[in-house]
Amino acid sequence: MKKILIGTHNKGKFKEISYLLSKKIRKVSPIKLKIKSPKETGKTFSMNAQLKAKYFSRFTKLPVISDDSGLCIKVLEKKPGIHSARWARKHGSFSNAMKFILKRMKKKKNRSATFVCSLSFKYPRRKIVTVIGKIKGLISYKILGTRGFGYDPIFIPHGKNITFGQMSKFRKINMDHRYIAFKKLKRKIKIL
Repeated sequence: MKKILIGTHNKGKFKEISYLLSKKIRKVSPIKLKIKSPKETGKTFSMNAQLKAKYFSRFTKLPVISDDSGLCIKVLEKKPGIHSARWARKHGSFSNAMKFILKRMKKKKNRSATFVCSLSFKYPRRKIVTVIGKIKGLISYKILGTRGFGYDPIFIPHGKNITFGQMSKFRKINMDHRYIAFKKLKRKIKIL
């Protein structure tokens, strides 16, 4: 496999998936090919990841890897969940969405949260392979760190005392939910 389309318009996700893939594979963005994003109508992370893989593979003969991921907070009934990016759009930015979350959690003792990533891989005219990666942690009391993207500055993974937003790129990228999902996918598809 010489080329792969990474089915996302999110620059942070594109960089992370590119880093995880073999250096020998050329990574192509749907932005470069002028392919718009599909509507995410799935009810689960896996359904949305599969939906994106199918959608992007209609426009190219390349293999496609797509991601759907988000933050599930226990006391907020596992929200924002699959609506993580939509919450950011609704509130005007991820920064505003994080402030909204922290405000709602001000008096909450239980700060448990899980970052979830579903990855789907599709070869042209072949079945989709889908996996899920999860990492458990806690929601911090304030926004900490400027690294990473999305909700990284409010998520402290179990066993650590800093947020993803405070970690170096390589430390975070080699332990997060996307990395866990990718390891599972790589066991199923050796060429990645």
